[in-house]
Amino acid sequence: METERRVSTLELFFDLVFVFTVTQLTVLLAGDLSLRGAGQVLVIFTVLFWMYGGYAHLTNQVPPDSNARRVALMLAMGAFLVCALAVPTAFGAGGVAFGLGYLVVVLVHSALFMQAHGLGVAWFGLPNLLCALAVTAAGFFDGAPAWALWVLALLLQFATPVIVRRAAATGDDTAEETVGEQLGGMSAAHLVERHGLLLIIVFGESVIAIGIGVGSMPLTFGIAMGAFLALAVASALWWMYFVGDEGRAEEVFAETEPDQRFKLAMLAYYYAFLPMLLGIAAFAAGVKKTIGHLGEHLHTGPAAALAGGVALYLAGDILFRRALHIGPVRYRAAALVLVVATVPAGTRLSGAWQLVALVAVLVGTLLVEARRPVTSGVKGS
Repeated sequence: METERRVSTLELFFDLVFVFTVTQLTVLLAGDLSLRGAGQVLVIFTVLFWMYGGYAHLTNQVPPDSNARRVALMLAMGAFLVCALAVPTAFGAGGVAFGLGYLVVVLVHSALFMQAHGLGVAWFGLPNLLCALAVTAAGFFDGAPAWALWVLALLLQFATPVIVRRAAATGDDTAEETVGEQLGGMSAAHLVERHGLLLIIVFGESVIAIGIGVGSMPLTFGIAMGAFLALAVASALWWMYFVGDEGRAEEVFAETEPDQRFKLAMLAYYYAFLPMLLGIAAFAAGVKKTIGHLGEHLHTGPAAALAGGVALYLAGDILFRRALHIGPVRYRAAALVLVVATVPAGTRLSGAWQLVALVAVLVGTLLVEARRPVTSGVKGS
């Protein structure tokens, strides 16, 4: 029977610092609701979330139970904070600072893993280092060269799991030990709890971002109702993951063979969680631009951010359920289509009507699902 491990307070502190990047991405997107702005948010957060996942796996296998490890983790927190502060100008004047902060994040991660697992870390440490160097180099360029280096960083990240698994398959003893100990032997309870806490912190940061959007505007009845409706949307999204799915996810991971857990974790807590987290940030950016104009026709950008943020979250949630084979996805797929269809309610009626429509779609979906049985299980079981 595997030893159950829970998330430490230092890991939670780490997450609080990391989630500041989501707040900064919300600010970046709210200031540039265009395809260019959305593209910048996508690549920046994908690069950052890769290393967040790396630290989640790190502390799952190498708990911060000594002073040296605690200090190293705090150094990584400081580097993540530098990255977060540089997010608004990562494609400009702050690009080099972002890259150097990210380089420190990678070096600390590799050093802690090397201390526990030896030279086998090179199979993923070297690609991570090349990724950090690409991001740092991007800070010295503008336009197409900068974008090309960011895309190179993404390609290196997506190739890393394949490199590690193939290295293990060749019979390399060091690689096999690393895959077996670091990737396969992860604690199911810790993995699920760590990402659940991250998600709830992101929800909280987004609510704060909405409050910042209100700023010094007088608290009229309309603004209060808009904030209430935005909170209702966030609450429905919270319900979709935390009421049922989180518990079932832990059961599935506990039942999955250790050598299959890393692949499942990548599908559920990287590829599926990326759109979920980005969706919350996009929705918060839409609310920030809408909250003071609830009775007016919205421009396409804010209306698309409101609907697109919720749709992104639902898309990630559907991927999450499909990866773990928990519960039906057809109702949430239908909700995704209906959510996108709320854009005209914002552009032709008002922001308030679009928020009402979003609440109606999400609550209606939850009510339909409550009347249907939920199944779960590991694929092939």
